[in-house]
Amino acid sequence: MHWMAFQDPNAVKGQRLQRAVLVRVWGYVKGYRWSIVGFLFTVVTGSLVALAPPLIVRTLLNRAIPEGNRAGVNVLAGLLLAAAVVGGLLALLGRWWSSRIGEGLIYDLRTQLYDHIQRMPLAFFTNSQTGSLTSRLNSDVVGAQRAVTGTLGSAVDQIVTVATTITAMVLLDWRLTVLSLVVLPFFLAGSKRVGRQLRALTRQSMQYNASMSTQMTERFEVSGAQLVTLFGRQDDERDTFSSRAGAVRDIGVRTAMYGRAFFLALSIVSTIGVAAVYWYGSQLVIGGKLSLGDLVAMGLLVNRVYDPLIALTNLRVDVLTAFVSFERVFEVLDVPNPIVDKPDAVQLPRPAGVIEFDHVDFTYPAAANTTLASLVDGMALSKQANPVLHDLSFRAEGGSLLALVGPSGAGKSTIASLLPRLYDVDRGAIRIDGHDVRDVSLDSLRAAIGVVSQDPHLFHDTVRKNLRYARPDATDDDLERAARLARIHDVISALPEGYDTVVGDRGYRLSGGEKQRLAIARMLLKDPAVVVLDEATSHLDSENEAAIQAALETALEGRTAVVIAHRLSTIVNADQILVIDGGRVVERGRHDDLLAQGGLYADLYRTLVRDQATGSLGS
Repeated sequence: MHWMAFQDPNAVKGQRLQRAVLVRVWGYVKGYRWSIVGFLFTVVTGSLVALAPPLIVRTLLNRAIPEGNRAGVNVLAGLLLAAAVVGGLLALLGRWWSSRIGEGLIYDLRTQLYDHIQRMPLAFFTNSQTGSLTSRLNSDVVGAQRAVTGTLGSAVDQIVTVATTITAMVLLDWRLTVLSLVVLPFFLAGSKRVGRQLRALTRQSMQYNASMSTQMTERFEVSGAQLVTLFGRQDDERDTFSSRAGAVRDIGVRTAMYGRAFFLALSIVSTIGVAAVYWYGSQLVIGGKLSLGDLVAMGLLVNRVYDPLIALTNLRVDVLTAFVSFERVFEVLDVPNPIVDKPDAVQLPRPAGVIEFDHVDFTYPAAANTTLASLVDGMALSKQANPVLHDLSFRAEGGSLLALVGPSGAGKSTIASLLPRLYDVDRGAIRIDGHDVRDVSLDSLRAAIGVVSQDPHLFHDTVRKNLRYARPDATDDDLERAARLARIHDVISALPEGYDTVVGDRGYRLSGGEKQRLAIARMLLKDPAVVVLDEATSHLDSENEAAIQAALETALEGRTAVVIAHRLSTIVNADQILVIDGGRVVERGRHDDLLAQGGLYADLYRTLVRDQATGSLGS
C-alpha cells in the first residue's frame, strides 16, 4: 500500500458496525481488562438490586397490606429506600469505572495519533491542512471517546438490565412476558434503518466541521490574517465561512430530527406494549388467574425492559455514528510512514562530516487537493511528472564549506532537504562518512545535522524555550553563549522580559533578521557536525550580515557547512561551489575558477554585481 493511498470517503463501508473496527477497538480496550471486570461486576450487581423494588411492591400488595401487617409494611418501605440508595451508589461506581476505561483508552488513542502524525514525512504535511489534522485529533477523538465512555458502557448496563429483568418476568408470568416482547421486532427494524442514515450524516458532518476548522486555523494565523487584510477579502472570507457553517447547521438539524423522530416512534411502540400487558393482565386478575401484586410488579418490570430497549436501540444508532470517529482516526493511523528506521539501522557516531551524493534522482509527490478529507479519504498521490534532481553527484569533505548557487527552482533547497531524510531519494544514495543515510537511525542522523532555513519557525513561547528546543538540558550560560555567537544576545537583553519574553505566533514579535539569528543560535546549541544554511542570512542587512558571517566563521570551524548562498562573502570564500541548474550540477569549483570559465556562474555573479541586489543569487 502506498503511503498516500486512502479509501474513498463516499463509499459506505457496510450496513452494520464493522467487525474489523470492533476488533481494533478491543485491541485498545483489553489493556483495561481488570477495570472492565470491575465495571461489569458493578453493572450486574446494580441490575440485580434494581429488580428489588418491583418484587418488594409485589410482596406489599400480595401479603403485607391484605394481612394488615404494619411491621411488614415498615420493613418493606425500608427495603425500598435501601435499594434506592444502594442502586444510586452502584450507578455512581459504575460511571467511575466506565469513565476510567474510556478516558484511558482515548488518552492512548490521542497520544498514538499525535505521535504517528508528527513522525510522518514532510510530504504528508505539505499535502494536508493543519485544520483538518487538528480536527482528527480533537473532534474525531472526542467522538470516539463518546462511543466508549458513554455508548459502550451504557450498552453493557442496558443489556444486563434487560437480561435480568426478562428472567424475573418469566418467573412471575411467562404469558405476559411473551406479550411484552411481541413489539421487539419493531425496535430492531427501526434502529437498523435510522442507524444507517445517521451514520452517513455523522461522517458528512465531521467532514464539514473539518473544512470549517481548516479555514479558521489558516485565517487566524498571523500571516493568514495579514493576507486577508491586505487583499481586503474579509467579506469573501465571511461568505465562505458562512456557507461552510450553514452546511454544518443544516446537517445538524437533519441529524437531530432523525434522532428525535426515531425516539418518539420507539416511545409509542413501548407504550403500546405496556398497555397490552396491563390490558391482558387485568383480564387475568379479574379471572382469578393472576394476583394484583403480580400484575403491578409485571407492569413495573415491563417498563424496566422497554426503557433499556429504547436506550439499546438508540445506542445501536449512537454506536454506528460514534464509531465513524474511530474509523476516521484509524484511517490516519493506517497511513504508513516510508521514512523510518530499518530493523538493523546503526547509530551514526560523531561524524567527520564527509557528504556524498551518488547519482541521486528525486521527484516530489504530486500536489494534493485542498482538504485532509481528500488526503485521508480518497486521494492517492503519485510522483510528479518532472523530476527535480537528475543523476546528481558531488562530494564535500569534512570541515569544508560547500556553496550551492543557481537560478530559482534549480533544486538547491531540495538537496538540503534530502540530507536529513526529510524525503528519500528515488535512485542513488546519500552518504555521511560512507554511511548511507537510509542505513542509520533517524535520531542519530538528525542529531548530526543542523538546519537554518530562510524563514525559520519559532513557537509561540519564550525565547528561552525556543532556544532550549535544540537542547533541553542547556544551561542559561549555554543559551547566552550561543546567542552571543549569533549576535542576538543584545537584542534579547533589550526585550521587556529578556530571555523570558514570548516571541509571539511564529516569532512575529521579532524582525526577520532577528528570527534568523535566533534560529542560528538554536542551531549552535544543537552542536551538529553538519550545518545546512538555507539562505539563512538573506534577511540581514549588511552590518548584521557581516557580524553573522564573522560569528559563523568561528562557530562553523571543524564542521561541514552546506550553504545555499545568497551573499557574495559566502560564495567567494567557499571551498567548493556547485552551480545547480535544472536539477543537475552544471559547474563546480572555487569562485575564481568559475569566474574564469565564463559560464552560468559568471553570468549570475555579474548580474548580481551590476544590479547591486540585496545579496540574492537565485532562490
